[in-house]
This record gives sequence, structure tokens and C-alpha cells, in this order.
Amino acid sequence: MNFNSLKDIDDVPFLDIFSEDNVRSSMKYEPRAGDVIIVTYPKCGTTWTQCIVSNILTKANVPSHPGEYMLYTPFIELLGSEAAMNPSRKGPLMTHLPLKNMIFSKQAKYIYVARNPYDCCVSAYYFLKGLTPKSHLDVSFETFVQNFISGKVFYGDYFDHLLGWYKLRNEPNVLFILYEQLKEETEKWTLKIAEFLGKEHCTALRNDRTLLDKILQLSSLEKMKVTFNYNAHDRIQGLLELSSRHSLKFLDKLNKRPGKIEEMHEGAGFVRKGIIGDWRNHFTSKQVDVTKEWIAKKTSASDVMLLWSAYGLP
Repeated sequence: MNFNSLKDIDDVPFLDIFSEDNVRSSMKYEPRAGDVIIVTYPKCGTTWTQCIVSNILTKANVPSHPGEYMLYTPFIELLGSEAAMNPSRKGPLMTHLPLKNMIFSKQAKYIYVARNPYDCCVSAYYFLKGLTPKSHLDVSFETFVQNFISGKVFYGDYFDHLLGWYKLRNEPNVLFILYEQLKEETEKWTLKIAEFLGKEHCTALRNDRTLLDKILQLSSLEKMKVTFNYNAHDRIQGLLELSSRHSLKFLDKLNKRPGKIEEMHEGAGFVRKGIIGDWRNHFTSKQVDVTKEWIAKKTSASDVMLLWSAYGLP
């Protein structure tokens, strides 16, 4: 991948589609009472959790247009704090920002989703490969692993992100979830998310099996592959289409690529396999060894890897 296209904003690497103004405003955003903020390192279940939370809050009636959906549940560093403060915004906020680059508020509710670093690496590889022009020839997984464990990917080092939030996992306004648990026991964790959002939401689902089943179906991998089968550029285009119909100045700050968009390598959109253990199909024994060394170094003062003790990681 061409990681020369990454740009640092306050020591966080971003893709060039991000507006510096919007990123900086998102870092200064002060969450308000009632805000629900979904936080993940990229490719750790963001879109899935957004889908579950949004369907719980709307009783399975989320906007169907990609642009309208992003305004309902804004990706805050892409759209900026104005999108979060937009009076018509009713849904959760989403961010990949590290804890050190955002304002943590006791008034807001945070849902943090963690995924094991091996599967996260594989998922990030396919996503970023699909955003890499074919003019850049080296899109090997071998090269990507080296960049991933060096923190030379979008949003920087995986553990710098995870460890900050791991320390807050027991805070009353933080729900810390494992991607793997959500995958294995989706109904159980959907109800836990609903209870965290408010007892009334959990009660509504427990008293209405049809509604619960509908939310589970809408957030299933099969359905999400249809609903979210567009890539990052399609999402941006969907938002820009709204700028002519809405007086939303923050949409004008989105960076637009000059000239013709290059043809990209084949990769993956926002939803791919969504399985546990796909890393076994990609990592060589040598790549496992260097990744283990990186993990040992980054977690020497933490027990965070015990989160995945039941999942057969190297």
C-alpha cells in the first residue's frame, strides 16, 4: 500500500480524504448529555455496532440512503463537530480517535469494541488495499503486516488505541465489548447494548420478539453486505449529493480528489467476512513470530491479551 499518502494530524495518521479542519474540530468536540459514542480502532466492528445501536434507538427504522445514514450517525472526524452538533442528528456518533486525542465526558455513553490484533490486521489489509491505486504495485500482505505492527497505518498503532480504552473498561459510562463475543452471542450482546443505552430499550426488545428478531436480521452479516456494500468513496459521494439539498456547511469541507479518481486494487468495503480466526489463512509462521514479539513489547505492562485467552491466538 502507498502509506506515503497518510497525513499526520496531531500525531494521528489519516487518509487524504479527511479534512484537517474537520479532524481538528472533532478532537475538540465536548460530548453532551445524551451522546452515545461508538469507539473502535479501525476494522474492529465499527459498522456492525453502528448498525445494532442505530436500529435499537430507532426501533429498526434507520435512514436507508447512505448519505442520510451518515448524517444520522456521523463519523465525527470525517464530518467534524458540526455534524455532531447538528440539531437534526439523533443517532450515535462514531470515532476511531485514540483516547488521548478526544475529550472524554462523564455525561456521554461510550461503547468500545475491541477485536484481536491478528484478525484486525487482516481486515484492515483488505479495506486499505481497496483504497490503494493500481499505480502502486506493492499491495502484499507481507508489507502490510510490517506497516501494521510499526503503526504506519491509518490511526496509528493498534495497542496505543486499545490500551487507553482498556483502562476505562470499568467506568459506568463505558461498555467494553469484544468483537468475538458479539459474533458468538449476538442476541445476548445486543440486549446488553440495549440495556446500556437505557432500560427502556432493553425492555422494548424483551417484550417484542418480532422487533428483536428484525434488529438481529438487519445487523446480520448477510444483510449488512447488501446494505453497506459501498466503499469509502461511495460514502463520500453520497454525502456530497446531500450538500445541494441541505444547508450543511461542514459537507463543503470534505476533501474532494482533484481530477479523475484512479482505478483501485480489488479489496473489501466496510463489510467483508466478519469471522473469527481468519488470520490463520493469511499469517505465515514468520509473520506470527514478529507479531508476537510486537504484542509482547506493547503489552508488557498490561494483561489486555487475556481478553482473547479462549480464542487460540499464538
